[in-house]
Amino acid sequence: MDAAELIRSKALSLGFDAVGFTRATLDEATRDRFRHYLAEGRHGAMGWMVERADQRESPDALWPEAVSAISLGVSYAPDVDPLAHLAAPEIGGISVYARNRDYHDLVKGMLKHLAQFIVSRFGGDVKVFVDTAPLLEKPLAQQAGLGWQGKHTNLVSRVHGSWLFLGEILTTLDIAPSPSHADRCGTCTRCLAACPTDAFPAPYQLDARRCIAYLTIEHDGPIPLEFREAIGNRVYGCDDCLAVCPWNRFAQASHHAKLQARDDLVAPPLAALVMLDDAAFRAKFAGSPIKRIGRVRFVRNVLIAIGNSGDASLRAVAQNLCDDADPIVAEAARWAAGRL
Repeated sequence: MDAAELIRSKALSLGFDAVGFTRATLDEATRDRFRHYLAEGRHGAMGWMVERADQRESPDALWPEAVSAISLGVSYAPDVDPLAHLAAPEIGGISVYARNRDYHDLVKGMLKHLAQFIVSRFGGDVKVFVDTAPLLEKPLAQQAGLGWQGKHTNLVSRVHGSWLFLGEILTTLDIAPSPSHADRCGTCTRCLAACPTDAFPAPYQLDARRCIAYLTIEHDGPIPLEFREAIGNRVYGCDDCLAVCPWNRFAQASHHAKLQARDDLVAPPLAALVMLDDAAFRAKFAGSPIKRIGRVRFVRNVLIAIGNSGDASLRAVAQNLCDDADPIVAEAARWAAGRL
């Protein structure tokens, strides 16, 4: 077997679900789309996208010595209806990817094992990346043949649907590229129609400032009033556009135990979540990506959900936080109590 076949075989044995190879560069059209995204301000308050924009435009701008990029995917497809929480306003909806361990830790460990194999077998230099690095992962994955960027701007796989975590290995080795993947969305617009806040100005374009995932995770401060009702009971992230993708019918539930949902995060009662103080929040979400946003943002989100619940029995718990020490929590509590 050649290098690509050996690396693919090793990657699959380590638990990766998708593997592809491409040159460590992106075409000018992709770079232009990214520049336009920033110029339109659609990244919102995610200033880190601007700070290293020049490196983010292409892998070889991040590491000039890189020749090849290995794109790898890990399926986190759920084994239950990812939108079931929407029918039960008294519980909190947590995005599928955050219902157990932080995937960064899992994927990075797997990438390091694969990188060690590559160096020991073929030599060269390697660098591994998971999400936080300034790389345009999704167009790179499409270029490497893992799937295509759908109209919701996320990667879609014919095998794994919209449920793939991505990681990359850049290397100085010259590895034969995989065929890039063609767009298979066709005329379907289910993902665009499913968005509660109309966050897609057009197919293949996302305005993060209107996205519930952005508002509940990245946005620091009070959530704009115009979006609060549409947020419903989503307390961390939003899977609506992902979950309605027809290609998900081919996806098998993730085989990674650390990515399978914890029972207490599938349908957590809002009444319990809103009571978390800082210590309890940290304890409950230790090892979870939710811990990153902190107690203030999380409880703010829970209070928005309480305000949308229509459940008068939750009014008292909202009132208890109207004088919270944090003004963001207190404001959300007053809004929720007023709604009820």
